Amino acid sequence: QVQLVESGGGLVQAGDSLRLSCAASGRTFSSYAMGWFRQAPGKERSFVARIAWSGGTTVYAESVKGRFTISRDNAKNTVHLQMNSLKPEDTAVYYCAADDAGWRTKSLVYYRSSYNYWGQGTQVTVSS
Repeated sequence: QVQLVESGGGLVQAGDSLRLSCAASGRTFSSYAMGWFRQAPGKERSFVARIAWSGGTTVYAESVKGRFTISRDNAKNTVHLQMNSLKPEDTAVYYCAADDAGWRTKSLVYYRSSYNYWGQGTQVTVSS
């Protein structure tokens, strides 16, 4: 069982940066792949980024590629999402998620159903 708690959200202007953090409980954190999703008002929750248990492989949504960076510190049971050059369309609630599968076909990492545990979310608002 893993519990996830996100932090770091807030209100920023377009072009600014934010760093989201996700603190995980549980001894098996280092064996989980971790992901970030987001949900804007009136929209479905969508994939943002994923990092393998080792930190060696990352996957990004096209809309954030080159602007966002996912990273993890297994010693501290944390995963981060560095968000640069933020745009108003990045406004959403951001959720941290954990996948206890050791490996997954890349085509499946974009789906919510591939993740077993979720945090409560943190709001990110980008003003124009």
